[in-house]
Amino acid sequence: MLHPSYTDLMKVVNSEVEEGEQPVVNSRYSIVLATSKRARQIIGGDEALVSTHGKKPLSVAIEELNKGEIKILPEEQDNE
Repeated sequence: MLHPSYTDLMKVVNSEVEEGEQPVVNSRYSIVLATSKRARQIIGGDEALVSTHGKKPLSVAIEELNKGEIKILPEEQDNE
């Protein structure tokens, strides 16, 4: 089981969105893509932004997202 839940992660990611604006993330799929991409970066040698003691890269990526250490950019900003 994933802790925190997808719903909780979506709330964290969308917490800075102004009322009436399009949410950054509106599906579990977006959360899965973002955390898996970050996990691959960690595997590739990027430094983790949270404690990694005994944790797998995906768990580290989820914790980073939950603590606001990494951000998911809206699609139009992703390729800039």
